Amino acid sequence: MSRVLVAMSGGVDSSVAAAILVDEGHEVIGVTMKTFCYSDIPTHGKTCCGLDGIMDAKRVASSLGIAHYVFDVEEDFTRDVIDDFVSEYARGRTPNPCVRCNSNTKFRDLLARGKALGCDRIATGHYVRIAHTAGETSLLRGLDDAKDQSYFLWGLPPEILPRLLFPVGDLTKAEVREQARTLELATAEKPESQEICFVPTGDYRDLLRKRLGPVHPALEPGQIVRSDGTVMGQHRGFAGFTVGQRRGLGGGFPEPMFVLAVRPETREVVVGTREELFGASVAVRELNWLTAAPSPGDEVTVQLRYRAPTVTATVVDVGDDLKLALSAAQPAITPGQSAVVFDGLRVLGGGRIA
Repeated sequence: MSRVLVAMSGGVDSSVAAAILVDEGHEVIGVTMKTFCYSDIPTHGKTCCGLDGIMDAKRVASSLGIAHYVFDVEEDFTRDVIDDFVSEYARGRTPNPCVRCNSNTKFRDLLARGKALGCDRIATGHYVRIAHTAGETSLLRGLDDAKDQSYFLWGLPPEILPRLLFPVGDLTKAEVREQARTLELATAEKPESQEICFVPTGDYRDLLRKRLGPVHPALEPGQIVRSDGTVMGQHRGFAGFTVGQRRGLGGGFPEPMFVLAVRPETREVVVGTREELFGASVAVRELNWLTAAPSPGDEVTVQLRYRAPTVTATVVDVGDDLKLALSAAQPAITPGQSAVVFDGLRVLGGGRIA
């Protein structure tokens, strides 16, 4: 058996992941990452990244009889995740900070800390699986379709896959809860956090106003227009809008309107009907491949947003960018979100929608 560093957020999934590894006979070391400071916001302690999360992880580690450490990664997290989040919204795009955290902060730091502690493997509570076949290591979707988190992990460096363990990837959420109850873990009934950990108020626009300043083009008034330029109304900052959004557009339209695009250069928010929201192709940049890249003409499946179903697509072109033709038009293809490419259950890679 090996020495394994387990990322423990203070939630039930990572708690059970650590417990499984202990039961298998590994030497387990638990770590919790402090990514953000909430010292001035006491009501925000109950998220996976707050003080309660740290204390829950410590309680679970103690009950399992394993060492537990807290690592401060606030500086890296701010640079790699928060600054990127703010920058993307200021450009009229919609980022996914969990993808960015996993790709740029979490696993990179875990590997460095694990090496310093003499750990052979790194483990987390993600609902994904690792497969080792014919000298190749692949990342697969989790067994529980409702909890699969492969969408968030396309940005991992492929060379680290052989060192990763995902102990709950073969379980359903219900099974994870049941194991936690059986072991009487402190996190057994802990609800899942649905919020962005570094947005304590629950409204990301508060963070944008704080970090961009009171005067910034992304937060200044502009026009709401149709695709042909017809002015339909006014908005109070294009950073408050994302493709597919319906709320916040005002009333008086003869039919429901949705955000079709954000034009930061003119501060315009383009709206249209639901039919106009669909697109049959997608361009993807900032690519990362966990396997060999597909070739033009290959048929793959692609997921364009977390919780969205995959859709079959044909690779039109691949290089610095990836261009896909979708077999069926999809709604709200959103710049800044991730496009994750699959071959069946296997994650081929992904990138950001351009």
